[in-house]
Amino acid sequence: MHVEMYEALKKKEKTIAVVGLGYVGLPLALAFAKYFRVLGFDINAERIAMMQQGIDPSNELEPEAFENRDIRFSAEPEALKEAHFFVVAVPTPVDDHKVPDLRALLGASKTVGQNLKKGDYVVFESTVYPGCTEEDCQPILERESGLQAGVDFKLGYSPERINPGDKEHSVEKILKIVSGSDEEALKNISAVYGEVIEAGIYEASSIKVAEAAKVIENTQRDLNISFMNELSIIFDKMGIDTREVINAASTKWNFLRFYPGLVGGHCISVDPYYLLHKAKQLGYDPQVILSGRRINDEMPAFIAKRLVQMLIQQGKSPQNTKVLVMGITFKENVSDIRNSKVVDLVRELMEFSVNVHVTDPHASPNEVAHEYKLTLIDEISNGYDAVIVAVHHDEYKELDMDYFRSIATKPFILMDLKGIYEPQNGDLVYWRL
Repeated sequence: MHVEMYEALKKKEKTIAVVGLGYVGLPLALAFAKYFRVLGFDINAERIAMMQQGIDPSNELEPEAFENRDIRFSAEPEALKEAHFFVVAVPTPVDDHKVPDLRALLGASKTVGQNLKKGDYVVFESTVYPGCTEEDCQPILERESGLQAGVDFKLGYSPERINPGDKEHSVEKILKIVSGSDEEALKNISAVYGEVIEAGIYEASSIKVAEAAKVIENTQRDLNISFMNELSIIFDKMGIDTREVINAASTKWNFLRFYPGLVGGHCISVDPYYLLHKAKQLGYDPQVILSGRRINDEMPAFIAKRLVQMLIQQGKSPQNTKVLVMGITFKENVSDIRNSKVVDLVRELMEFSVNVHVTDPHASPNEVAHEYKLTLIDEISNGYDAVIVAVHHDEYKELDMDYFRSIATKPFILMDLKGIYEPQNGDLVYWRL
């Protein structure tokens, strides 16, 4: 089997272009740049300028990650002419109606297509529904380049598995699924990724299988968490601590230990909608996936309503209360605020006329203001009627009950959404999912 593309890249006769340098594309581009000549391309010139200075705009990578790498960064589409192996890693979100938003992906396909040459490779990493690469992206590549897939250029799909905020599982240490439009494409793509991925390569039988594998990984997690969220609603009505139930049930060897919580981010709260979209196109209305999504999307409203009920039980009127929400990023120890379900929780509380203060040691106040029209407080004050610890940041693990007592009125409510602290009695009402 010919692995000519891989060998040409290895000898640096040809260049890899990574298109889209977010939390997925940048670490991958830098990993490739240890062994290959790489062009990092992004349409955001400000982000490119930061990377040229060795700064990761996503705050995930240290400056050392840029050192001794054969990479140059550009926001100029013409620069892509020099590349022969394109990796597309642009975001694939959903819109306000939970419908897949493919604008960035189709735009990237157009840009790559305009720079595609005979013998080139295009590999997509963005999360999509099965069939998207060949049915939506391939025609654009062919139209813009005047070339034919399979004859003039090769196509592949290798789903990203980056875990933001996780310093242990870097891109090199996560097993990689690869797929190709034919056997030769698969072997070359496998060899290229195999050069940088220490954890190993899994060769999927087709592009559609690889696309489907990606989308069900996160859908499975979404469903498991939605089951726990539903249980937490039921057990809350019964006055039972869900964590204690999970701990007890976990003594059985085949019980899967998932926890309730706010499900946000780019993957778990988004990917199921891609599968739903495709299933509906095919005339099938999924039941289980949709109900799981519905439960997870409704959790912010449930928590807000529960807090308001507890405040009223204490004889407090919601519009005269002050609540501190700690953490607004979509997960612990990251600065990324996109798809944060905490924002939905804050807005739900505001609907009840609660005075909400929001703080986060990792989030950018400017980004929060720009993205959500919310203001992060500069300094935590006191006199809070309730504190909601919404994100499991390391900084919050160090806090104890004396700290919460120092910033709260008596009696006060501590909502520990991530179950960081031990249940408390006395002058506070402790509540967790």
